[in-house]
Amino acid sequence: MEFALSDEHRMLKELAERFVKDELMPLEGAVLARDASGEGIYLSKAERVRVDEVSQKLGLWGLDAPEDAGGFDLPQVALVGVNEAMGSTITPYTLPPDSPNLRMLMATVNERQREAYLVPYAAGKTISAIGISEPGAGADPAGMLTRAVRDGDDWIITGRKIWTSRAAEADFTIVMAVTDKEKGARGGMSAFLVDGESPGFNVLRKIPMIGGAFTYEVALDDIRVPGWKLLGKEGQGFAPMQVRLGTRRLEMAAWCIGLAQRALDMMCDYAPQRVTFGQPLADRQAVQWWAADAAMKIHAARLMTYDCAWKLDNGRDVRQEISMVKVFATEMAWEVIDHAMQCFGAMGMTKELPLHLMASSVRNMRIYDGPSEVHRMVVARNLMGTRR
Repeated sequence: MEFALSDEHRMLKELAERFVKDELMPLEGAVLARDASGEGIYLSKAERVRVDEVSQKLGLWGLDAPEDAGGFDLPQVALVGVNEAMGSTITPYTLPPDSPNLRMLMATVNERQREAYLVPYAAGKTISAIGISEPGAGADPAGMLTRAVRDGDDWIITGRKIWTSRAAEADFTIVMAVTDKEKGARGGMSAFLVDGESPGFNVLRKIPMIGGAFTYEVALDDIRVPGWKLLGKEGQGFAPMQVRLGTRRLEMAAWCIGLAQRALDMMCDYAPQRVTFGQPLADRQAVQWWAADAAMKIHAARLMTYDCAWKLDNGRDVRQEISMVKVFATEMAWEVIDHAMQCFGAMGMTKELPLHLMASSVRNMRIYDGPSEVHRMVVARNLMGTRR
């Protein structure tokens, strides 16, 4: 059993860490100032252009994109370290292209869709979004009401989506819709490629989320979608959607490891310096145990994440592991960051330190792509079913 990354993947991890340290962390002051003034967190156009130029020059674009689309086709194991590094900063930046939608496209596109959507997306030339959740159907896709009905060679999509990230900026959105009401989520759900400028694709509102992030509510008002933009096979959209969700959940686990490690590092740097009642915080048993427990749980989460990534790379069924690591990593990071905030006292409550944005990011992740309760339910059902 090998517990070390290959030299190539280790160097990639170190490259990502240097990129974050040299390019993204210096921008955190401006990001914090924007958040404190109520603007939300974002990069200015000039900042984004600069970061894009550097990250592309370093070879950090298209890491898991197909080689024939200009990518490096790296395995999931190689991406864990990269995502851990990217998760350690509050500067909002994603290395193009965003992996979850990329993986869904890779699993489904035909040749025409590949050239029109996958290739430019893999090259970082387009932005994508995905519409899954609805006002009455979040973690349970069986409640989805958005319908797609055939009209000749085309499809007419009607419905509403909510909590859709990047909907207003996206060049295209992968829209999940019911094409067979009787089968629903199990054989009656399909995916469609919907261009951002399509008539009837209406962004209703921008929804401010905690941590300075934003999502959108979108109305799909009788959008006419050409038949060739059905993504994958009719009625078989659920499995590719799970590919997408599984990719994001694994990313979240790595991000949470990065966030928790940074919070632990901040706590370990601060505790020996801060003196209360004649003793440094580092001498207090409570603080020592916070640090020790954090180190143990971060180590456990990291091993779980690499184990899941390795199994995924080797074609294993990792639905159980994906749910377990998503719950464990997000809840672990929440606890570690909370203890770091407690350690910093009043300073930990300010918007001058990144801790509040780190905590908000993790709090969002405990809901996004399936809340902890749903994943616990999935794990428990699998266990009970196996036993029977």
